Amino acid sequence: MDFTGKVALVTGSSSGIGAAIVQELAAHGAKVAIHYRGNSAGAAAVADAVRQAGGECALFQADVTDAAQAAELVKQVQSELGGLDILVNNAGTTRDTLLMTMSEEDWDTVIATNLRSVYAVTRAAVRGMIRKRWGRIINITSVVGLTGQAGQANYAASKAGIIGFTKSLAREVASRNITVNAVAPGFIPTALTGVLSEEQRAEIIRNTPLGRMGTPEEVAWAVAFLAAERSGFITGQVLTVDGGLVMM
Repeated sequence: MDFTGKVALVTGSSSGIGAAIVQELAAHGAKVAIHYRGNSAGAAAVADAVRQAGGECALFQADVTDAAQAAELVKQVQSELGGLDILVNNAGTTRDTLLMTMSEEDWDTVIATNLRSVYAVTRAAVRGMIRKRWGRIINITSVVGLTGQAGQANYAASKAGIIGFTKSLAREVASRNITVNAVAPGFIPTALTGVLSEEQRAEIIRNTPLGRMGTPEEVAWAVAFLAAERSGFITGQVLTVDGGLVMM
């Protein structure tokens, strides 16, 4: 797996799964754009780790729920790093509560961060890939987008929307040698899952055939696999990285 000469942008990569994806792609030779909205300290720490390992990266701040800022982000990445070949839409958030108590703000925030950002960044990035006639777009969805989850109607809707977006765009750009796939993690210890109680964690593990939670690094490896040159005949797919939690 060799990404030498390729430029990758990973949104929401100041911590967790995004940070692991940055480090995985950089370890295989990609120049990586580390994106953050507010966590500048986390983004700087990820950049330090990449550079200490001999990789090349740069930091970019933007609110990717805003189409103008998303377009400017892509423009800056292309200018500073020399192009954009691999896009990983990873930015995400949660606002968990039952639908009866879910505010419009809770709904809008999750839909904007998780789904609108995918539209905004991809729309800006795909033009250059079409001109180049090569590209890899990997969208981070969730097993919750496949199964639903009580208390996560907003999150599940956003992640299911990403799956539909992925399959539709894959059909639109296949003739330009651009693949579009999604990775659906199961339960991975990150800040988003840190709110789970020990009882909830134990229940998740009981329902996972492999009997454990996953790691950000395991998700990152799946992303790198889909981004590889030799994965060019895979498009419109949802790769679950969930320990067997969801088998379809």
